[in-house]
Amino acid sequence: MHSRNLAMGIMFFSQSIVGVLGNISLLSHYLGLYYNEHREKPVDLILIHLFTANCLIILSKGVPHTMVAFGMKLFFNEFICELFLYIQRLGRIMSMGTTCLLSIYQAITISPKNSFWKNLEFKSSNYIVFSISLGWVLYTTINFIFPVLVHIKSSHKNTTEKRDFAFCFTWGHDEIAESLYTALFVFPEFLLSVLIIWSSGSMVVILYRHKQNTQHIRSTQDSRRTSPESRATQSILILVSSYVVFYTISSILQGFIAVLYRPSWWLVNITAIVSLCFPTLGPFVVNLDFIVLKFCLLCITNIKKRVICL
Repeated sequence: MHSRNLAMGIMFFSQSIVGVLGNISLLSHYLGLYYNEHREKPVDLILIHLFTANCLIILSKGVPHTMVAFGMKLFFNEFICELFLYIQRLGRIMSMGTTCLLSIYQAITISPKNSFWKNLEFKSSNYIVFSISLGWVLYTTINFIFPVLVHIKSSHKNTTEKRDFAFCFTWGHDEIAESLYTALFVFPEFLLSVLIIWSSGSMVVILYRHKQNTQHIRSTQDSRRTSPESRATQSILILVSSYVVFYTISSILQGFIAVLYRPSWWLVNITAIVSLCFPTLGPFVVNLDFIVLKFCLLCITNIKKRVICL
């Protein structure tokens, strides 16, 4: 086995183990909270589906790349190849969608009572299940388009037009398939990214304004510590930064792979590694963001009680 394949195999294996264990542990935790303790909070439900989508990405991308790096490419036929690509696309769009839904819901939750968005809090709780279910059903159906197009195209193309992508291959360029992919996946991913940045920015502004309004209420001893608003702001910025950096780089690299007729071994594997970064590290960042923001809301409530007492 070539040393570079061994090193890449260890990298993919490590990412897959950390990512799967992290997502499954948090998934089990929030499933227990949601069903056993009968909390049925919308945030718990969003996190459950987010961790599920992340697991799909890791299992469908990290596992096959690990097997190929260790010389087990013969296990993949055309059906298995299309199945893994299908799960990858579904997991990626649902991971982005649930992250966006979580960010928007948090922004609505911490909005002031006189805000227009606060009126949507209870409505948004009622529509969380509908939104997530619609996303799964919609993209489970849409993803069937591409295997059908590939099958139709492969029946009319010469085998010399195959383009190898590690554990899988595609059949050259096709304008119809590329246009559909752009309309059904690339544009929604861009829109979801914009919504995440906008909702996260709104949370930062709300927290900053609240910090300015309550600055005179805090005692001198409390002011020496990092305020809960600052902690929540830092947590939100970490989440958004990691999301934007990893998914942007991943999208750019995947664009290069789509354009190049024969992408290099390094480009294919580095793209796969970057694509696995957010699903692997995301659970820890998202969970931290949720805990810190929850702590911030508790502190804000206590400060408001102190204002009423005064």
